[in-house]
Amino acid sequence: MNKTSIVRLTDDERQELVQLTKSGKAAAYKIKHAHILLHVDANGPNWSDAQVATALHCHGNTVRNVRQRFVEQGLEAALVRTKQAQLSRQRLLDGAKEARLIALRCGPPPQGQAKWTLQWLADQLVALHVVETISYETVRQTIKKIASSRTYTRVG
Repeated sequence: MNKTSIVRLTDDERQELVQLTKSGKAAAYKIKHAHILLHVDANGPNWSDAQVATALHCHGNTVRNVRQRFVEQGLEAALVRTKQAQLSRQRLLDGAKEARLIALRCGPPPQGQAKWTLQWLADQLVALHVVETISYETVRQTIKKIASSRTYTRVG
C-alpha cells in the first residue's frame, strides 16, 4: 500500500516523542500515537503501516489516521484524539423536553401508584406526544444527570 502521508520528524519532535514514551505519564493512546510516529518516521525506521499495526496491536486505520493528522495538522493534533464535530445522534430530550419530564416526575404519581416508575414516566412522555418513543433507560439517565447537576449542601 502506498503511503500518501510521509512523516518526517525533526530532532526536537523525535526527542519529545521519545521522552513521552519513556516517561509513561500520559494517556495510553497518546503514548501509542507517539510510538506510531516514531516507527513511521521516514528519517528513522520507516516501517509500513501494517508492520506498525502488528507491532503495536492496533488497527491499520489508526496508523494511517495518526500519520495523516501529523502531516496535515502537526504533532499535537497527531497525539490527541479527534473530537466529533457533530454528535452521531441527536439528543432525544432537549431542554424543554427535559423540563417536561421533571415536571411530570415532580407531579402526583398515576392513580393507584405510590410513586413514578421509570417505565411509567417513559410511557407518559409518549402518551403526551413529547417524544415518539423513549426507553426507560434514557429517562433514568436524564433524571440522574439533572439530579447530579444540583449542588450538594449539607444541612446541620
